[in-house]
Amino acid sequence: MSSEKIVITSALPYANGEIHIGHVVSTYLPADIYARYCRMKGYEVVFTCATDDYGTPILIKAEQEGKTPREYVEYWNKRDLEDFTKLGISFDFFYKTSSEENLKLTQYFFLRLYEK
Repeated sequence: MSSEKIVITSALPYANGEIHIGHVVSTYLPADIYARYCRMKGYEVVFTCATDDYGTPILIKAEQEGKTPREYVEYWNKRDLEDFTKLGISFDFFYKTSSEENLKLTQYFFLRLYEK
């Protein structure tokens, strides 16, 4: 077993519509294959992704559907994970950029950089 640790991620799906085959073939499937390959080679791998929950299109679509932006992105986050699971894409962590944890981590990095 290798002691090397590898973090793999891919482009974040925008939380405002369905994942389509182009997304899968160009982005998520290659990353999933690479994660599986690295695990087979004995590396410690974390394969992570999240929905991108921010942007004007989300605000507009949420308003059109009579939802809050949070309700809207919650739906698409869940839906995207269900679709990835059905396709056999096996993230170790699939989250959302609007999570409290992501907010705190982003602030942590920003403040550390600001202090330098």
